[in-house]
This record gives sequence, structure tokens and C-alpha cells, in this order.
Amino acid sequence: MTPLSTSALAKKRGTQAKALFDELTQAGFVIRENDAWVLTNAGSQAGGEYKESPKYGRYIVWPEDVEIKPAGKLLTASKLGEALNISARTLNQLLDELGWINKAVKGWKVTDAGKRVGGVQKEDNRSGIPYVAWNESILSSKALTDSVKQFLGVEAEATSTDNSISSFRQKFEAKHRSTDGHYVRSKAEMLIDNWLYMAGLVHAYERKLPVEEDVYCDFYLPAGKIYIEFWGLENDPKYADRKKIKQDIYKKYNFNLIELNDDDVQNLDDILPRLLLKFDVTAY
Repeated sequence: MTPLSTSALAKKRGTQAKALFDELTQAGFVIRENDAWVLTNAGSQAGGEYKESPKYGRYIVWPEDVEIKPAGKLLTASKLGEALNISARTLNQLLDELGWINKAVKGWKVTDAGKRVGGVQKEDNRSGIPYVAWNESILSSKALTDSVKQFLGVEAEATSTDNSISSFRQKFEAKHRSTDGHYVRSKAEMLIDNWLYMAGLVHAYERKLPVEEDVYCDFYLPAGKIYIEFWGLENDPKYADRKKIKQDIYKKYNFNLIELNDDDVQNLDDILPRLLLKFDVTAY
């Protein structure tokens, strides 16, 4: 069965495209982002996917028999925390680290990435303080459950579904010890890690991206929610394929990405402050 564009699906069902988009939005299958329609996790699970057209650019297609169910029950941070056995405060910190919410002057605001996984912006009727409620479908999010397991210290050996990534991590053992104690896979990564540490920037090494795809970044900076990738082995075809996969995922989710190569690593004092400033982050 050939997938149909939203307009074609609307025509097939005897309704207007606008009405169908409204129905998809209410079901939590799509959101409006930067004047474009974007699939949510629920929309992807329902069978929605992107197609590219030379004339119209990226658009969404659906199975002809897609079932558009009403959105599930909304959960507050307290209720979601109870379901995951953590406090609302800890939950919000994890959601912030995942890039799904941002701290407001008071309360929390949902990000575009948060909307894609079912976040809905709310406001307290009495105080006006913003908060985020979550579609109950978020409980099936692997990114969230993995984050909670890591915080709680639950052993959860991740098995990569991408053979190229899995073999790469096995081939290049993390044996270079950085100043802050991180063990990384190359001298270049060690120099980047050392620079971040000496600049006073909190960072994670090989942090899983908060997406359903099984992809890990080289470095992640919670401040600015910035991902850093060092591209080496440019002449290796398998590495080039892996690089393209990761770049496409960063682009798909509109993540803040800094890309470095061998020449950049030799000039980190000149390169990184300028690139970080683009995301409003400054080093000490």
C-alpha cells in the first residue's frame, strides 16, 4: 500500500487538508514548527514518515489506513515522576538535560524537541507560572527511560542496533585518560575534553542523543544543549557513512552542533570560543 501525503489522504477520506491537519495535531501526531509540519514520536509510531520532493521539499506521508486516535491523558511532572519512581524535581532536571524543557524565570517551558515527544505548555491558573504536561505516551520513550535508568544507577547494557557504530566503538578502545578522568578514544578527543574541562564547561562524553535512534555524540554540553563531534578518519569509507548518518540525525532534530576536524583541534583556543558563542555559551 503506497503511503499518501496528508492532502491526498484528506481527499481519500472526503475531508479538507486543513481539517485533517487539525485532527492530526489534536491526536499529537504532528506539530507546527518554523512554518513547517513536523512529525512527533507518536506520529512516527502511527506510520508517518518524511518524503523529499525536488519541487515541494520535505513533506509527510501516511499509511492509507492510519488510525488517528485522540491524544492520550496528560501527566504533570509529579504524576510522571511517580510513574518513573523519581521526584518531580529530578524529572524536570532530566527533561532539561535531554533538551525537552528549558528553565524559565519561574517554572518550565517546553522546547520544540519536547513538543515532538508529547510535551504541552501549560500555565498555573493562579500564579501564572508556566509548566509542562506530558502525553502519557512519553512513558514508552526509550530516551527518557534510559536517562532515568542511568540516573538511578540501574544496569542497562545498551546494545547498538547500528553495526557500523558498534564495531567502531569496539575497534577504538577508550584508553586516553583526560584531565577530568574521562577515558576517550583518541588524542584529539582528549585535547577537546581537556579544553572543555579547563574552560570550566560541564560536559558529558559519548552521551546518547535524546532520540529513538541509537546514536551517541562525542561530547555534550548541558549549557546551551550543545553537541560536539570530532570528525577524524575522513578517508575511511565506513567512517564517512557513519558520519553522514549522524549529520542527518542532527539536522533532522535541529540540534545545536559544533563540528571539529584535525586542523580545528590544533587551534581550539581560537576555534571553540567563537563556535560556542553562537549558542550563547562562554568559557571562563
